[in-house]
Amino acid sequence: MATRHDETAVTVPFEHGTDDQLMERRVRTLTPLVTPTPGPGASSTLRREVLYALRTGGPAAPDQIADRVAASRTGVLQQLRTLESAGLVSRSLSRHGVGRPRHVYDLTPAAQELFPANYGALAQSILTALRSLGGDALLRQVFEARREHLKSRIGSRLVERLPANASLWEKVREVASYQDETGYLGRATRDESGAIHLSEHNCAISGVSGPYPIACEEELALFGEILDARVTRECHIASGGRSCTYRVEPLDSPAALEK
Repeated sequence: MATRHDETAVTVPFEHGTDDQLMERRVRTLTPLVTPTPGPGASSTLRREVLYALRTGGPAAPDQIADRVAASRTGVLQQLRTLESAGLVSRSLSRHGVGRPRHVYDLTPAAQELFPANYGALAQSILTALRSLGGDALLRQVFEARREHLKSRIGSRLVERLPANASLWEKVREVASYQDETGYLGRATRDESGAIHLSEHNCAISGVSGPYPIACEEELALFGEILDARVTRECHIASGGRSCTYRVEPLDSPAALEK
């Protein structure tokens, strides 16, 4: 028999962050449902089980969900309210025969991002199929087209957010911000000498960059084109580094000209 969760357990943050952060980000990059649980009886554990119960069992009333997860109705209702405020579950009225209608909860489309996904394997299988159809030439065309698409998107962002005379540092910061929003944990820094560095502490395309190094080659080319600068990779996750770090220099700088 499943053990019922302690309703008096202290509420702890969902692994992805606080509930406010969860509401703000809508779980754009991480999958907290597959992270280790903080401990038995913790509210985030019950919250996770409520999400799984709705995913596997479909829409249900609080008492039905409580039966599925072997928890009290009060505890489940508390988690449902938190998830509803975060935009992860929706609530509707359902009539069932004679009597008062009851509230039924269901997952919203935003909740799908919380569940495990294997997009890396899908992308890799698609690239393998492309290579079998057109060889490396077709594969390169695909990645070049992707680079042009990203160049257009990021370029439009730079135009919208930065002044026409924006410095290289301002541009690197904006590119780092974009990369951060798309899952790369992007950061822009300057060292003691004033040199500019663009770092990515997570490889959002790790499932592809290993077997297809062209993905990394195109990223390097993208940064050089979008920043109109000389970009040199100094550290590489695919080669065992802690980050993908790039040194960014103006095209007319003495250091860049020497290279």
